[in-house]
Amino acid sequence: MTAPARKPAIATKQVENDEVIVTQWRFPPHSETGHHTHAYDYVVVPTVPGVLTIEDVSGAVTESPLTLGGSYARKAGVSHNVANDSEAEIVFVEIELKR
Repeated sequence: MTAPARKPAIATKQVENDEVIVTQWRFPPHSETGHHTHAYDYVVVPTVPGVLTIEDVSGAVTESPLTLGGSYARKAGVSHNVANDSEAEIVFVEIELKR
C-alpha cells in the first residue's frame, strides 16, 4: 500500500520583531514543511504529543517523538523536511531567536 501524498503544513506567524519570530506550525495528517534551512537558532514547544518524520539533506529519515510541553532547541543551519505521516494532527510553536 502506498503512503498518501503529503500536503503542506500550515504556518501561522504570531509574532515578529527585532528579537524573535514566533510561528505556530499545524501538521494535519500526511503533511510536511518541505525542505528548508533554519537561519536562526530556534526553540520548539509541542502543544500536542505525536511523532514527526525528519528527512535530512542526505535523505536519512528519523522519527522525532514530541511530548506535550517537552521543548527542545536547535542551532541555526539545521536543514531538513519535517513531516507528519500519522493520522492525527500535530501542533507546535517554533520560536526563532534573531541575534
